Amino acid sequence: MQVNPALAERKQRIDSNMSKIKHKIVVMSGKGGVGKSTASVNLAYGLSLRGYKVGILDADLHGPNIPIMFGKEGVKLSKISEPLEITENLHISSLSFFVPDNSPVVWKGPQKITAIMEMLEGIRWGELDFLIVDLPPGTGDETLGIAQNIGTDSKAIVVTTPQKVSILDSTRAINFAKLINLNVLGIIENMSGFICPDCQKEVNIFKKGGAETMAQEKKLTF
Repeated sequence: MQVNPALAERKQRIDSNMSKIKHKIVVMSGKGGVGKSTASVNLAYGLSLRGYKVGILDADLHGPNIPIMFGKEGVKLSKISEPLEITENLHISSLSFFVPDNSPVVWKGPQKITAIMEMLEGIRWGELDFLIVDLPPGTGDETLGIAQNIGTDSKAIVVTTPQKVSILDSTRAINFAKLINLNVLGIIENMSGFICPDCQKEVNIFKKGGAETMAQEKKLTF
């Protein structure tokens, strides 16, 4: 099989860029609307408060919401190489910095893979303790492109909600991760309940425990 020299050289540059990052964690989900981006932001911000150098790569090309969650809606950058500083220890990069607001991204698979590789190659994170990658829902081109290029030492966290449909889709995401040799660190069950502001008791919005059962079956951390 003939290897494309240009692609091989790009892969080498990506590997060199990623080698400066100690830990790479992708946050994924089987379906949308489960709070994956919220989990990514909270994880990254929490690590930065502990003194770690952290970057967030918003790899959800069709719904890049990470800048909005940090109050950076409408911010535009001129160079992909420069991530946006949130705090001294936390920087972010997103496709939304380079496309018009409210403009849909209508790309086919090869275009998505090219965009992913350009971000992995071009963003100059420098020395990081953690890179958190917020993936789009499902197991499409972006997820595969990240997994194949971010490095074999990367890990995954799967976010789900307690409903049966979400659990089923998350099971597919876990099986996908195992298929491509992406180590799953654990599962987060989101939106299972809230604390009542009056009585301070936990109120279950949906039947909880689905993710915990799935974690036990898959021998994963919950």
